[in-house]
Amino acid sequence: MGSKQRLALGVLVSGRGSNLQAIIDAIEAGRLAAQIACVVSDREGAYALERAENHGIKTIVLGPAEHASREAYDKALVECLQGNGVELVCLAGFMRILTPVVIEAYPQRIVNIHPSLLPSFPGLKVQRKALEHGVKFSGCTVHFVTEEVDAGPIIIQASVPVLDDDTEERLAERILAEEHKIYPQALQWIAEGRLHLKGGRVLLDGAQIESNRRIAHQPPIEAFM
Repeated sequence: MGSKQRLALGVLVSGRGSNLQAIIDAIEAGRLAAQIACVVSDREGAYALERAENHGIKTIVLGPAEHASREAYDKALVECLQGNGVELVCLAGFMRILTPVVIEAYPQRIVNIHPSLLPSFPGLKVQRKALEHGVKFSGCTVHFVTEEVDAGPIIIQASVPVLDDDTEERLAERILAEEHKIYPQALQWIAEGRLHLKGGRVLLDGAQIESNRRIAHQPPIEAFM
């Protein structure tokens, strides 16, 4: 079969970029019909940039100090993303809250991975909050980004049990393993055009997506190779 146009991703990072690596691995394994047009970081020296460069992916550092306001920064960010042909924006540990400048430029085309079962525990230090509240399960959520932080329509979630002897670090490590599974899966559904919004819910092929959906092994997508 002939090649098809892959979904062009722009991945925003601030730190080590393990979810970026999961996306790269899924693309290279043929499980995600996408290409990373660019990786943009607000922090020079972020290890995520090295990960991208190791795979020949274009990297860009856009420092906040060079811009007079959050809106000015986000305008430059939009120009950067659009200039590189980005169709879908993926937040992967990006430690800035996006203003409407970006959200309006990419309506329902920005996704994020958050290390809790939203709407529980939005924001930062979520594993600490989970342990302090004594929840029995925690997990992670892939969702569309809206102006309200960590409150956009939920695409998929995965849960993990919270153990009696858990620390923040051990719980975070188990959650991260699930993040690496569900983020590429959510992106593949978007690439296939299978997700649709109905009210505040995200539907997969017209049906509710099961919580903690089991992700079966998928063979490489030969049509995109």
